Amino acid sequence: MTVIAFVFSVVVAALGVLGLVSPTKLLRLEEYFRKPPARYVASVTRLLMGAALFFAAPASRAPGVLRTLGVLIFVAGVITLFFGPERFRGLVDWWSAHGPRFARIWAALALVLGVLLAYALVP
Repeated sequence: MTVIAFVFSVVVAALGVLGLVSPTKLLRLEEYFRKPPARYVASVTRLLMGAALFFAAPASRAPGVLRTLGVLIFVAGVITLFFGPERFRGLVDWWSAHGPRFARIWAALALVLGVLLAYALVP
C-alpha cells in the first residue's frame, strides 16, 4: 500500500505543478469532471487514495497524520458518491469560475500536500 500511496502523492504534487505552471490547462482538465461518469472516477480515486494512506500509515514517518488524512479522504470519496450530478457540476463550475489565480492557490496547496505526503511515506 505504501507504493500506491506514494504514487498518489506524486500525482497530487504533479497536478500542483501543472496548476502553478499553467492554470488554464488545469482548468481545462476539470472540464472532464463535468461529465456524469467522472463523478464516479473522482469518488473511486478518493476511496483508493484514502485507503492507501490509511494502510500505509504504520510504516510511515507520520502515522497519525496519514491515518487521519486517509480517513478524511475516504469519507470524501463516500460523500462524492452521493452527490447528485447537478450538485457535483455546480461545485466544479464554482471552482472554475474563480479563474487562474484561485487555481494557482489550490495548485500550490496540492503541490505542498503531495510533497509532504511523499516525504512521509518514504522510509
